[in-house]
Amino acid sequence: MWGFRSSSTLANIFLLLLVAMIFSISHVSTSKQFKNETDRLALLEFKKQIYDDPLGVLNSWNHSQHHCQWEGHFSGIISPHVGNLSFMRLIHLEENQFHGEIPQEFGRLFRLRVLNLSYNVLGGKMPANLSYCSELININIHDNKLEGKIPIDQLSSLKKLEYFGLRTNNLTGEIPSSIGNLSSLTGLAFDFNNLEGNLPMEMGLLKRFAGLGAAENKLSGIIPASIFNISAITVISVAGNSFHGSLPTNIGLTLPNLQVLYVGGTNLYGNFPISITNASGLEILDLPYNKFAGQIPTNLGDLTNLQRLNLDTNLFGGNSTRDLDFIASLTNCSGLRILSLGYNKFGGNIPRVMANLSNQLTKLFLGGNQLSGTIPGGFGNFVNLYLLSLEENYLSGVIPRDFGKLQNLQILRRNIFDNVLMNCQNLQYLDVSQNNFSGIISPHFLQKHSSLIYMKICENSFSGSLPLEVGKLIHLADFNVSHNQLAGGIPMSLADCSNLENLFMQSNFFRGTIPPNLASCKSIQRLDLSSNNLTGPIPKEFEKLQFLRYLNLSYNEIEGEIPNTGVFSNASQISLIGNNKLSGGIPELEFPPCPTPIPLFLLTKRITTGDFGRENLKAWAFDFGGDHGGKEKGFGPLFSRVPLSINISMLSDLIFMGLFYLLDVFLVINAIGKLIPTVVPRSTFLADDLSLYFLVYRKRERRLVAGFSSMPTRVDKLLRISYHELLRATSGFSSENLIGSGNFGSVCKGRLEKHGNMLVAVKVLDLQKNRASKSFKAECKALRNIRHRNLISIVSYCSSIDSKGDEFKALVYEFMENGNLDLWLHPSETTDQTTSSRSLNLLQKLNIAIDVASALQYLHDHCEAEIVHCDLKPSNILLDNDLDAYYGILLLEMITRRRPIDDIFMGDLDLHNYVNGALHERVLEIVDPLLLSEGRDENSRITHGEEAINGGRGIDCIISLLKIGLKCSARLPNDRMHMNEVVRKLHLIKDVFLGVKVHQENLEA
Repeated sequence: MWGFRSSSTLANIFLLLLVAMIFSISHVSTSKQFKNETDRLALLEFKKQIYDDPLGVLNSWNHSQHHCQWEGHFSGIISPHVGNLSFMRLIHLEENQFHGEIPQEFGRLFRLRVLNLSYNVLGGKMPANLSYCSELININIHDNKLEGKIPIDQLSSLKKLEYFGLRTNNLTGEIPSSIGNLSSLTGLAFDFNNLEGNLPMEMGLLKRFAGLGAAENKLSGIIPASIFNISAITVISVAGNSFHGSLPTNIGLTLPNLQVLYVGGTNLYGNFPISITNASGLEILDLPYNKFAGQIPTNLGDLTNLQRLNLDTNLFGGNSTRDLDFIASLTNCSGLRILSLGYNKFGGNIPRVMANLSNQLTKLFLGGNQLSGTIPGGFGNFVNLYLLSLEENYLSGVIPRDFGKLQNLQILRRNIFDNVLMNCQNLQYLDVSQNNFSGIISPHFLQKHSSLIYMKICENSFSGSLPLEVGKLIHLADFNVSHNQLAGGIPMSLADCSNLENLFMQSNFFRGTIPPNLASCKSIQRLDLSSNNLTGPIPKEFEKLQFLRYLNLSYNEIEGEIPNTGVFSNASQISLIGNNKLSGGIPELEFPPCPTPIPLFLLTKRITTGDFGRENLKAWAFDFGGDHGGKEKGFGPLFSRVPLSINISMLSDLIFMGLFYLLDVFLVINAIGKLIPTVVPRSTFLADDLSLYFLVYRKRERRLVAGFSSMPTRVDKLLRISYHELLRATSGFSSENLIGSGNFGSVCKGRLEKHGNMLVAVKVLDLQKNRASKSFKAECKALRNIRHRNLISIVSYCSSIDSKGDEFKALVYEFMENGNLDLWLHPSETTDQTTSSRSLNLLQKLNIAIDVASALQYLHDHCEAEIVHCDLKPSNILLDNDLDAYYGILLLEMITRRRPIDDIFMGDLDLHNYVNGALHERVLEIVDPLLLSEGRDENSRITHGEEAINGGRGIDCIISLLKIGLKCSARLPNDRMHMNEVVRKLHLIKDVFLGVKVHQENLEA
């Protein structure tokens, strides 16, 4: 095929028509006859470059017909011989498949007025020598593959140029200020390129300018005010750039002819420009994905020609009952087709007058606000509506019955599974996410709406099981039932949804095994079954899912061997944490190796077969004779059981051959924290001995658990927080809420509205960085198993997909109002005035030292596996309202207020040696002066050796603290003080400081 967009041979190509016009006047001179021959030969050369003519369109290009009667559409390259057509005025070669570069010979076409090469695949740079075509009025080369910079400096000589279109290419560089020299320019279309820099203010010189198209580039800076002073402008489209600033408040007065305004996603802020209602011809007002705020004017309906109003994802409204008062005026807009108010701060009820909006309405977005109450009746009037979005609000009640009239509805965001919707035969998109809906998923609804492509019911309170009828949704591509209370097994029929690409079922109560036949969904790309009660192995069939790029099975009770190929070969694409019975897999997953296969033991009174060594002993099941009611007895569910038949007469063999091996096995099991149930034999022979052993073990186990009764046993006890909640809590992870950043991501302050406006710190992982996913897994693994008042508490974690469809991982912590210790020890110019004007006294530092030492003691000595912090510094110590320490400390830095990287430390002199050298004779010279001046007025002087605090007790305590700091920072690990001893001595120092009688020798470090 030719690759043009129309089957007509002359509709789009006027090249030959032009030639006919040129020669319509009779010329008899020899020179003109020669020119005819030149044109004919040039066209025949042009034909030679056409490599594809399946319809024989170019058959007419022969010697038997005059070349003015030839016809054709073209592909291939554009012959440079076209440059010989010196009388050419119009070139229309659009909508073909020309490739290669634009011939430089076009610069010889001095009479050329129109150049249209759009919708081809032309590459290379745009010829700068088009500047010789001084008659050019229209240049249209959009939808090609041009590269490099726009040669506007050269083309600025084209004083007659009215339209310059280069939309949808790969152009780079800046828009030069010389664009202002194109004095006849009325339209500019540079959208969808990679242009950078600012919009030149010289555009304001283009007094005839009517249309600016520069959307979806990399432009920055502010939109020049001079553009808003060109009264002729009808179209401004600059969406999808990185501008800043606001819209002029008088935009409606200076641009009275404005018809289209696209400024979405440009980082603009400020209030809604009230004067916009003076641009009475406005048809499209598109302001989404910015930071506009305030109320919408109630006379917005004066824009009676308005067809599209998009205010999505801003800060409009104020959770007030009057926020949507402007809706009433929009009933004057009889042609309104799209109304998008989603993801703002609109509050109150949905006004009943909304049902009086234009019946031309096709899309209505109200989701992501703070709307409450019920949905009013009258929506059935929107007979053309095919997209309705009401998700993520606080709506309640039932769906009005007239919703059943919405025969064209394809997309519904918010709904309970109600019989009212049964008439919506074309429903393709269903989103009920993030509301307060409960109830069950109706099997009749699923069966009736087999046309569904997208179904999202996440973050509600739906319960019950997932009906088998889900398999009827054969067109389903995206299915999200996460964060509900669904239970039961995952239905095998789900595999009948063969078009599934994304399946999210995390944070429910699904149980049973993962159906292996899910692997029949060959197109699946993202699969999340985390935080359920799933058991059994990982289906090996998942290895064959070649498009699977995200698999999350974390926090279940899955067991067995981890596959090694397919998605399982890439640790960054899978998450399996919280499944302690898994083994194997690639080394990066850090799971234990698979156990050696266990031989079957057969014990009789005289014969033992198999290796009875403890390395092969996996578990035992005792049979002391008698009926067990069909239940196998053993040492609990941790290991698989190998049944043994042992009667009373065999017990002596068992005791002498295996009892001590059993003792070792019990201790290993104890080390990994599993409670083993007591085995109570029916026979009384040796029962006391066996019961005594187990009871001693159980008492020991109970003591261990009782010591850490506050430790959580499941992550389910954390708050369940979704990506969208975090997005709203942090205002879109805005820079205003940024607390800090680290190696693997950034931390934002947030406020969880659905959890009592709780203040939190949200650590968002940058998954593009190496080892970020590994860091997330390690932190989750550590935090879920530790709990201490001086270790910062994790509120929740979120492993999900963001709004762009990319993987998203975050940890949510308590927010500490007083920042970190580093800000208090070393206040800088960037520190807020409140903090910089305060300092920590000795008692506060003592309490912080005790807090951190207690936390380290817990990490080192009381966790199942010793945890070493590895990054001990003041910036990792967060302080709450009571100035309690929450993580890491360098004791010497606290007392001296010297950083370890202070400029005075050079060569062999470091903080340790600095303190050690001054400890006995010059200690007051190295101590933080603010500590020594406690209780004195600001004008008092501190002299060498003066006892300034607490009658001398403070000095003794400071020296004792420095000694502990020196001990703990000794070069050899064996010389360092144990944390148990540190905690004990710090408490003694505190008692001395507070005046409690303590023997002086107890303070000697």
